[in-house]
Amino acid sequence: MHKLYRTLIAGWIVLIGALVPMTAAAAPFAAFVMDARTGKEIYSQNADARLHPASLTKMMTLYMAFTAIERGQVRLDSRFTVTNHAASQPPSRLGLRPGQKIELRYLIRAAAVKSANDAATVIGEGLAGSEAKFGAQMTAMARALGMRSSNFRNANGLTQEGHYSSARDMTTLGRRLFYDFPQYYNIFSRRSADAGIATVSSTNKRFLDSYQGADGIKTGYTRAAGFNLTASAQRGSKRIVATVLGGQSTAHRNAIMAQLLDAGFGSAPTRVNEIRPEPPAYMVERKRTVKVARAQPAPVQPAAQVRVAPVRMAQAPVARTVPAPAAVNAAVAAAQAAPTMQRVSSARPSRKPDRPPARIAAAAAPEPVAEPAVSAVRPRPVPRSDAAPQVAVKTPGSAVPGADETRSAPAQRLTASAAPRRKSDRIILAAMEEEGDAAEPEAMEIVSRSSTKGSRNWGVSLGHYKSRHEAEQLLLKTALQESAVLDNARRHVGNTKRGFQASFVGMTKDAARLACSKLAGRVQNCTVTGP
Repeated sequence: MHKLYRTLIAGWIVLIGALVPMTAAAAPFAAFVMDARTGKEIYSQNADARLHPASLTKMMTLYMAFTAIERGQVRLDSRFTVTNHAASQPPSRLGLRPGQKIELRYLIRAAAVKSANDAATVIGEGLAGSEAKFGAQMTAMARALGMRSSNFRNANGLTQEGHYSSARDMTTLGRRLFYDFPQYYNIFSRRSADAGIATVSSTNKRFLDSYQGADGIKTGYTRAAGFNLTASAQRGSKRIVATVLGGQSTAHRNAIMAQLLDAGFGSAPTRVNEIRPEPPAYMVERKRTVKVARAQPAPVQPAAQVRVAPVRMAQAPVARTVPAPAAVNAAVAAAQAAPTMQRVSSARPSRKPDRPPARIAAAAAPEPVAEPAVSAVRPRPVPRSDAAPQVAVKTPGSAVPGADETRSAPAQRLTASAAPRRKSDRIILAAMEEEGDAAEPEAMEIVSRSSTKGSRNWGVSLGHYKSRHEAEQLLLKTALQESAVLDNARRHVGNTKRGFQASFVGMTKDAARLACSKLAGRVQNCTVTGP
């Protein structure tokens, strides 16, 4: 049966291709069909060939943006600045101007719906600092997702040497967008969207309107790539994702895609154990911020030398560095037990360059000032004179007991104090270069699941329906109508004894209550559900 479907698909592709005039400069053709529930291949043709993806590239740009949002590195209302490079991108464009600031939510809508090249470039530069760095991060993420035939050089997909992907990889990415970011996936089914400075129309509207069950994902076209499309559709319990690269026209591409999806629905089993993809092993840089580097305590003796030296200068004209008390005691004991010649050759604090070397060798006739500086009888670590306690002044994070209450603590206690606890390494995406950005994701990722009010274990139920398709259509329609309050919610259809329950899940208690109050104004049945 599987071979029969492959034969039929190949025949359909040849038949449709024959209806469209082929040109000498036609782009290479490739196709791949996947059962989205399991990730298993249904059909492939030239699926691993490295071809120009054109604007299908923006699927990865948006995946990176969604990742940054979920990690807390940016927010939907973060404002990105448009550079001269971004504003100069060729059509399709949103019409951004150099120096303009625009919220990330509008850039996402423009890139996903209108396929705006300038908006995609602003996203890449805003997340990574430059388009070249962003391309490297996209490639690293592709490897983490299992995309082995992709390499990215820019955020928008315009033809560039070394920028390529494959039909298999783009289908894999389409599936990951559906499973990894269901709360944002509905953006790909919108026929139009508010992009801040304009309302934009979908480049995929024709296919979405013509194919039953289609809900995304992305179109693409350049002269080198041809007409590309990654599409996803659901009918009943089946979901199929497919990619076409190198179509000869929009109509040709859409017709082939419809045939591929039809064959996929006919071949995929009705019931199957869903295999959700594992969270990607994010390709990240392990780096330490400036604060982490400073948190490693330096040896205490050098610090004591620096602070005590001015005290010695006040007592004698000899400008020598004074070691910590423990080092002084050890040096004096070693000098007393060693012969005279060994004492001369032993390690001593450096003297002023203007002191004659001959005086150092004359151990029998010591200098009246220099010798006492070395052999001065210093008490074993005991409380010092009034000048010494300057070492134990208030120090943030000091482990010295009583350091905040007194200034007369012995300096020796610094040596025995516990080292400051090391701060943990920060694991961040390579996009985050500045210290302030690196600190934010760690705080955002710490979520208390024990709290019922702030946890995301809440949701809203829109009731039970006779078919899964009816429930899914209601969820999609509601998500589009109330995107402001349901942007971060995940659509879910549960198969219960009462029918197919349509719900939005993954919400906080307050967000769920707000959503129900909004839906009540539309005379929509709504019930808040909790953990």
